[in-house]
Amino acid sequence: MKTNQMTWALAAALTTSSLFIACDESSDLLPDTPDTPQAGETISRYVVAAQSGGSSSTAMYLATSETLDEGTLTTVGNGLETESGSNLIFYKDAYLFNFQYNDGGQGTAFAYALNAQTGKVEEARRYTFNRTTTYGTWGDNVITASTNVGTQENVTNEAGETLYAKYLQFNYLSAVDATTRTGSRLAENFLGNGESVSFAGFVEANGKLYTSVVPMGMSHYGVVKYPDLVSDSRLVTDHTGGSGSGSYTPGQIPSTQYPDSAYVAIYSGDSFDETPVIARTGRIGFASGRMRSQYYQTIWAADNGDLYVFSPGFGRTAKAESTVEAEDGTHTLYKVEGKLPSGVVRIKAGATEFDDAYYVNLEEQGNGNPMFRCWHITEDYFLLQMYGKGVEDMVANSTKADRSELAIFQGSTQELTVLTTGMPDKSLISSFGTPYSDGGYAYIPVVTTDGAQPAIYKIDPKAATATKGITIEANSVTALGKLSAF
Repeated sequence: MKTNQMTWALAAALTTSSLFIACDESSDLLPDTPDTPQAGETISRYVVAAQSGGSSSTAMYLATSETLDEGTLTTVGNGLETESGSNLIFYKDAYLFNFQYNDGGQGTAFAYALNAQTGKVEEARRYTFNRTTTYGTWGDNVITASTNVGTQENVTNEAGETLYAKYLQFNYLSAVDATTRTGSRLAENFLGNGESVSFAGFVEANGKLYTSVVPMGMSHYGVVKYPDLVSDSRLVTDHTGGSGSGSYTPGQIPSTQYPDSAYVAIYSGDSFDETPVIARTGRIGFASGRMRSQYYQTIWAADNGDLYVFSPGFGRTAKAESTVEAEDGTHTLYKVEGKLPSGVVRIKAGATEFDDAYYVNLEEQGNGNPMFRCWHITEDYFLLQMYGKGVEDMVANSTKADRSELAIFQGSTQELTVLTTGMPDKSLISSFGTPYSDGGYAYIPVVTTDGAQPAIYKIDPKAATATKGITIEANSVTALGKLSAF
């Protein structure tokens, strides 16, 4: 897991203040900045982004510490109180980007930096951007992507209605000169199968950019434009249904016809304008974690440049046939149901195809549970968040399923080890924050149900053990990282 790829979905509640709060001087707390840096000195601080406040209103605080291994750090009255956002991402150790949505329209991105004179985090820049569902870094830019209906390419159906195509929309937020530029590319038939697509995660390695391409079914435009690519006419909906990002109307195929395939796009330049090389495998399902409209990254590079591609096996959550009650009566919703379990495949460093000799069924190891999300730690070790109660719970309970188990996976040995030593009992675990890797260890925020304050746990991937580190006085910890200043 690279620092500049760390992200986490934050609470939706927003605050409108952006101000500095004085440090708490209590002797049992770690100060925000223990020592005032000398002129010309390079300093680094760990940055903790945490949510604090009552149950009906929360604020995000950015507090700093010289250690994550011990002590207690308060957030309220300590550090920068700022706008709550939807996602956080570190660009190397220079900036922390905070993406804030504005009621579905253009969003605002705040970039924070470490002040070399005070050792505190402060707002450095602001950007505007289009809607985003995944994000990462590429060269000098923080990049985002989402799939939206455009206003260009269109077709007309038999009823005379104009149907517009979906486009991949990109934002490039420069970390060099604070400029923003946008781009777009037709998302329809991107993989040659008639479906529109979304991207999930970005990895820079081997002088290239890798992204998982997730097929999303056929849009209204796609069904009319590519009728020969409709695999079964029953998949085309005849009613309105679903909710939120899963809503649909008559005339589309709302979920992929290819749940048991994974695709990775490989870019060699510095722009999405180029046509990428597409690597495809049928050994795992699509490579993405998902929570509502957010697509989580499940592709990561090991230190030697090998790209490991993880799939939770979410295709199994689609039911082949289900009964739907709509305003005009009862309908049957048909989907293609995936069969493949959580698995891992690999693209060797410098290659543009999947390694035929490499495949791991994750559900044949550990407690037999499927995977939810994953992150790179160091070398070829990865931290996996697992569904703690098996496939049945994942399929039946969706976003409410138990995800309280952690495991370590080593790519070269193909071994998965459930992490238990040093961790709270998983029956007490409420949630995890996004981990951060440093010095060969992973640091992950853990919130429990026993009333204890959130704590950061230090994970040794080679020993598969955890140690409780710093306690954070807050409701939850949403991101960790490090910033440096000169």
